[in-house]
Amino acid sequence: MLVLFETPAGFALFKVLKEGSLSKVDDLGKEFQTTELARKIVKLKAFSKFENMSEALTAANCLVESKPSKGLRKFLKAHCDGETLAIADSKLGNAIKEKLKIECVHNHAVMELMRGLRSQLSELVSGLGTQDLTPMSLGLSHNLCRHKLKFSSDKVDTMIIQAIGLLDDLDKELNTYAMRVREWYGWHFPELAKIVQDNILYAKSVKLMAARENAAKLDFSEILPEEVEAELKEAAVISMGTEISDMDMDNIRDLCDQVLSLSEYRAQLYDYLKNRMNTIAPNLTALVGELVGARLIAHGGSLMNLAKQPGSTVQILGAEKALFRALKTKHATPKYGLLYHASLIGQASAKHKGKISRSLAAKTALAIRYDALAENQDNTLGLENRAKLEARLRILEGKDLGRSAGSAKGKPKIEAYDKDRKNETGALIAAAKSYNPSADSILAKNANDEEIVPKKRKAEDNLPTEETPVKDKKEKKEKKAEENDDAVTEPEKSEEVTKKDKKKKKKSEAENESVKDVDAGEKKKKKRKHAELEEESASAGKKDKKKKKKGAE
Repeated sequence: MLVLFETPAGFALFKVLKEGSLSKVDDLGKEFQTTELARKIVKLKAFSKFENMSEALTAANCLVESKPSKGLRKFLKAHCDGETLAIADSKLGNAIKEKLKIECVHNHAVMELMRGLRSQLSELVSGLGTQDLTPMSLGLSHNLCRHKLKFSSDKVDTMIIQAIGLLDDLDKELNTYAMRVREWYGWHFPELAKIVQDNILYAKSVKLMAARENAAKLDFSEILPEEVEAELKEAAVISMGTEISDMDMDNIRDLCDQVLSLSEYRAQLYDYLKNRMNTIAPNLTALVGELVGARLIAHGGSLMNLAKQPGSTVQILGAEKALFRALKTKHATPKYGLLYHASLIGQASAKHKGKISRSLAAKTALAIRYDALAENQDNTLGLENRAKLEARLRILEGKDLGRSAGSAKGKPKIEAYDKDRKNETGALIAAAKSYNPSADSILAKNANDEEIVPKKRKAEDNLPTEETPVKDKKEKKEKKAEENDDAVTEPEKSEEVTKKDKKKKKKSEAENESVKDVDAGEKKKKKRKHAELEEESASAGKKDKKKKKKGAE
């Protein structure tokens, strides 16, 4: 068995002398405590030295990716015929087995053997001291890190993230500076703010004109249109602004220079961002534009992180606060985040913005993955998806889809439900019922031979049927006229009704009083009778007492 060991100086190939010791993994570390014990177990068979730092860097980069370099393949072919190779990386062992047809081993015993070799490496490899290995490993690690940073696909989009952040900062600063110019110069020429709306043109006009008295002598044709120039000169003559000193005017013109320089730098930065976006994410740029695409990448952290997100996440990216607030309050979740500023969503009407944003998010997720992972860097996929989305938007805005959902030819077929029919055939489940004349009812007659119609029948006859036509307009007009006449006579009727009500109230009050008098009389009579009975009982008791006294005497 052979052992492949990688060092900063080159590749070392060791021959295992005691393969039986590998079975005792716990005791393997004791075998490498001294150099003499280590030489009894392993022996250096071959060593492939790196010629320069570039070769060492290439070999190290291949090992990181678990791929055998060209020099390693030649080295193994020359010294590993019919031998089993112990490898520290299982993926590297699989690659060597596929390309070189060499049996590779990777297990816990091999890892313990590698640990022992590393501890006694300077003694087992002649001419390779500890003082040489330390600077070699340090220099190789620095070069490897520099190489990874230089060619890492994850780090290329950091320029886009920085550029879009600076662009947003420049927009804020430009607005602040421009408003300061308008407010400062407005004391001298307040009418200019309404005449010239654009901030950049305002700054150019102030820089060229300085004091408003110079407006009549100057030519603004390179900056402003003819109509605006004429209006500016007329307003300068009749302006209500105050006078300012030359020192104040110099400071205002310096501020205008700052505004113009910032606007020029912003234009250069936008061109740079546009070129970088077309290079790194051409399909994303074709779908949503440079600014929206750059903001998506910046919000996701990198293009690779954004490629791992589903379409539903891309749709609401940038609206996290609104999403969690909606979930907390159990309201409707937002339909779009940063994608709201895309031109396709701006073209859609309010009721179709949600549908278009969902479709755009799905296509955007595909475009991001293609840009991040595909080898061919072209914008064909983005242009095709944009054309499909524009066609869908035209269909939605057209309001006539041509075919309704659920049917192949126009509207769906609606059949009346019949419970007596089978599902598959048109036959009846049960025989049709015949007419029974004995079940008919006969109406009774009056003395005048007129039929007595029940109340239900009358109510049903009074209801309007489908056959009876709706009343004509003339009848409605007559009804309205009668209602108007009734409305005129309503005051008279109301007076009569009030008089009758008063009479009824008086009668009811009189009756109540009479009833009350009768009740009071009856009560008095009852009291009198009761008093009389008590007097009679009292007198009878006195008589009995007298009789008893007389009998006792």
